Amino acid sequence: METDPELVSRLLAAQFPRWADLPVSRIDSAGTDNALYRLGDDMAVRLPRVGWAMGQVEKEHQWLPQLAPLLPLQISDPLAKGEPGEGYPWQWSVYRWLEGENATLDRVSDPNEAAIELAEFIAALQRIELSGGSLAVERGSRGVPLATRDEATRKGITSLEAGIDTDAAMALWESALQAKEWDGPPAWFHGDMLPGNLLFEAGRLSAVIDFGGLGVGDPACDLMIAWAFFAGESRECFREALAVDDAAWARGRGHALSQAVLFIPYYLRTNPVGVANARHLLDEVLADYRVTR
Repeated sequence: METDPELVSRLLAAQFPRWADLPVSRIDSAGTDNALYRLGDDMAVRLPRVGWAMGQVEKEHQWLPQLAPLLPLQISDPLAKGEPGEGYPWQWSVYRWLEGENATLDRVSDPNEAAIELAEFIAALQRIELSGGSLAVERGSRGVPLATRDEATRKGITSLEAGIDTDAAMALWESALQAKEWDGPPAWFHGDMLPGNLLFEAGRLSAVIDFGGLGVGDPACDLMIAWAFFAGESRECFREALAVDDAAWARGRGHALSQAVLFIPYYLRTNPVGVANARHLLDEVLADYRVTR
């Protein structure tokens, strides 16, 4: 679904006239499911771009206000929920603007500190006892047993045959499938814990955004960030702070591999930044597997 600032202005004028006179500008983003616009100085508008993302609006408005007080970092803060209109077919949202920017590891003041702080955030999310969350096994989202992603992941690996070590990728995937499955109670997970969803201010981790993948299940999917963002000592700090056992680490590595090999061919010609991030993730997870197997 194509969107533009004029559409956002019309939607605001029709549904939230108190904000209709504020300037609207597009935000460049490597995100895939939603278009983002800045509204005035302290708000953002988020519109789903594809049909499968429309359920994210309701979920974030229901759960984020309940989760926010229980977490040690800022998270997305929905202010208003818009309805279809002006030729736009789905619900959409207005959020509080969160200061910060995406960063690479070399631009972080203290990578080890960032790793520990993010681990504490993920651990706090997992400890939350709120019933009624979206079960991964019912939605087919991340947080399900890796076996449910087996066929698609193998196809993804094969499709990248010319660009990766497919033997190593298949071996990594097999090791992840053989790891002991999650046997604890279903836990809350972010579901898309990748660098584009972390905000930093002055080199320090300040917020986690985009909870469209939020759900309840096996939280090992949130370990993707260990290879997507951290490296070396900071990766070890992340694992130690989160007290991740070998089985969960293997499952997390499997989720990372699966995300990368599915993302790259699908977005190869439409999202170069996202593809570059996925290639980095793939390189890191394969390199780590070769060292540790």
